[in-house]
Amino acid sequence: MTPSPIQTETGRILEGAVEKIVFTNPENAWTVVRLAVPGRRGLVTAVGNLLEVQPGETLRLAGSWVQDKKFGEQFRAESYTRVRPATVEGIRRYLGSGLIRGIGPKMAERLVERFGAGTLEVIESHPERLRRVPGIGPKRVKQILEAWEEQRDIQRVMVFLQGHGISTAFAIRIYKTYGSEAEAVVTENPYRLARDIFGIGFKTADEVAAQLGVPKDSPRRAEAGVLYLLRQASDDGHLFLPRARLVETGAELLGVGEAQIAAAVDALVVNRDLVEHAWAQEGPWEKAVYLEDLEKAEAGLAAQVRRLLDRPVALPPLRVERAIRWFEEREGLELAVQQRTAVAEALASKVLVITGGPGTGKTTLLRAVVEILDRKGCHLALAAPTGRAA
Repeated sequence: MTPSPIQTETGRILEGAVEKIVFTNPENAWTVVRLAVPGRRGLVTAVGNLLEVQPGETLRLAGSWVQDKKFGEQFRAESYTRVRPATVEGIRRYLGSGLIRGIGPKMAERLVERFGAGTLEVIESHPERLRRVPGIGPKRVKQILEAWEEQRDIQRVMVFLQGHGISTAFAIRIYKTYGSEAEAVVTENPYRLARDIFGIGFKTADEVAAQLGVPKDSPRRAEAGVLYLLRQASDDGHLFLPRARLVETGAELLGVGEAQIAAAVDALVVNRDLVEHAWAQEGPWEKAVYLEDLEKAEAGLAAQVRRLLDRPVALPPLRVERAIRWFEEREGLELAVQQRTAVAEALASKVLVITGGPGTGKTTLLRAVVEILDRKGCHLALAAPTGRAA
């Protein structure tokens, strides 16, 4: 029989003590636990992003029941909070789980024997009393307090982030990135999430910012929107955007005036987050706006191409038409006119860019160049960015 979870407006709540950690992924804290739930015979399986939970802890999970094809019924947690154990036995198991560095099972026994149900209150509010327990000296007290504070930080940060609409999975990534400073960082500038946390985009960060009361016309929001548009453009294969288009699109995206977006571009250029260059395209000169790393990449690539162009030609003399006919006879095929032209240019050029969609003959063209040069005794080096091309 499925335990009856508490019905709430946001979903279902299940509360139980962690009896066993079945599996945990250290990268994203995806964890499978077995819970002892009051009023339920046997243990309940729960899964979700549960950061650093330990046997003995009591968890309050918000989520839903699912029927896994392989593992059967599970409670899938969307968020969770830790509930401090209220009984002496619960405290003993909680402290003896290894959650708090400096306290193992034997030390947990001593602490509970000395302080009973007030053990956790002593650790938090009267840590000097811990010295009364045999085996605890100043060094051990310091270690216990540091671990206790770390656990409080985790709980505080998780509650704060989940309270502002951030999923548990992302909350864990945020905590792992910023640590105990996560709450302060997100409050001070929520748009850093889009820059620093993989998987969190501008729109999610903007929703968090709105919940935190960041005004719609905030300069930080405008700057974050500009960076988002340029990163989105880079995903579409663009190294830059014309300034006029960037300003117009940014104003439309954020629902603010173009003057504010223009000011954001200027501020980002001053801070070297963006780089502007003059650019001509079918009309008057206009500024091209780059993300700094892409501008450096383009400049570096141009410098390397220039270096290649400045080097002397090292290819042997060739009778190009004769070489192409040799390749066609060897392969039993006939190159198209454009392919023949491209092969001829490749054999006469220091640098050549070949483009075309799938099935247009790029590989055949390249094979012609390689086999002709190999026949002439040239040393060849090939490189490819993908496994199939390699």
